Parts: sequence; C-alpha cells; structure tokens
Amino acid sequence: MNESQLRDEICRVGKSLFDRGYVHASAGNISVRLDDGFLITPTDACLGFLDPARIAKLDGNLQQVSGDKASKTIALHAAIYKASQPYAPQTRAVIHTHSTACVALTLAAPPKSSNASPLPELLPPITPYFVMKVGHVPLVPYHRPGDPAVAVRVAAMLAHYAKRGIAVRAVMLSKLGPNVWHDSLAQAMAVLEELEETAKLYQMTSPKPSSLSDEDIADLRKTFNASW
Repeated sequence: MNESQLRDEICRVGKSLFDRGYVHASAGNISVRLDDGFLITPTDACLGFLDPARIAKLDGNLQQVSGDKASKTIALHAAIYKASQPYAPQTRAVIHTHSTACVALTLAAPPKSSNASPLPELLPPITPYFVMKVGHVPLVPYHRPGDPAVAVRVAAMLAHYAKRGIAVRAVMLSKLGPNVWHDSLAQAMAVLEELEETAKLYQMTSPKPSSLSDEDIADLRKTFNASW
C-alpha cells in the first residue's frame, strides 16, 4: 500500500475496533512503519472517527512532519518495530487498545509464567489458536501512560524471547491494554481479536482451564510453525 492507502487503512481499522468495543473514547492508538518514518494516530483521537489527512506523520528520528500531534506512545511503537527486526523484519503495523477482557486479567489475576520463560505472561497456552495466532504475551508491570521507560522494558523483553528463538507478537501493559503487531494492520487486528477472545474464555471458565500439553504444543509447532 502507498501512504494514502495506509492512512485510509488506519481509519478503517480504527473504526472497526471502535464499533466492536475494543476501544472507547480516546483510548488506544494505531501506527504503521513507512520506509521513511511512521504514521500514527493523533494524541487523544477517537479511533472511531479518524480523518486520514490528520494522521500524524513522523520521520525516522520520531520528529513530526505533518498531521495532528502524534500519540505519546510513538516511542513504544518505534521500540517494538526495532526489537522485532531480528525475528520479524516485515513488521509494519502496531495496534494498542484497552480491550476489556485483557485489562481485567491484569486487575484480578496473578501474573503467569510459562515453561519457556520465567517472565510473567498474561495467559497460559489454553487453546491451539492462541498458541498459533498469538503466542507468548509478556506482562509489563504498570507504568503511567506514555512513560518512556516502557519502551526500554518492552525492548528488553522481546530480546529475551528472541534469544530463545521465540517470535513475540504481543505484550500486555498492566492495567492499560495490549500492544500487538504484524506485517499489516489486518494481521495485527487478527492477533488482537484472538488475544481478547482467549482472555474472555479464561475469565469465564471456572475452575480455570488447563494448558495444552508439551506434546500438543510440539505438534502445533511442527504442523503450523507455531512460535511457542
């Protein structure tokens, strides 16, 4: 897609997320990596009513070129793009929402760790599609919105997984919401949808569901190239 098409796609995805309740009011943001910089939704913008011409454009040094004032989370998005390069160099889109079920898990449930990593994670591997389409979701301790320390923390987390040959497509900011990324906005939105649905399943199940076995996960790796 060219820049004009990407601006329209940001607006399309933003409206879809807003209409389906993944974001509300001015919560959340969307960015796209360009060859010469970034596009990102403006600060305090409602994702359901975006104007393509007002999407913020920044250069490769995060200096604003045009559009309304860029979201304060651009530093985190830029860190994600950079940190994902070793395992997913085609990453072009990041979406951040305040998705209800995901946020609720960070309010009520203790952090969870997997056998593959000692880092706290949002969810255990309870469904095959969560393993295949989302993968590990590191849980980032609470920081105030826009805190630049988050970008440093997330970059270190992604490097931790990358050293173990694990591609990460999402992180969860405690009490705030998930950041997900992929090669396109449509693919990133699909990751977000699967993540939120898995969080709902985990919330509504009592007793809590058991994880897939190591053998089950190994089969998903072999058959579908799942990154777990």
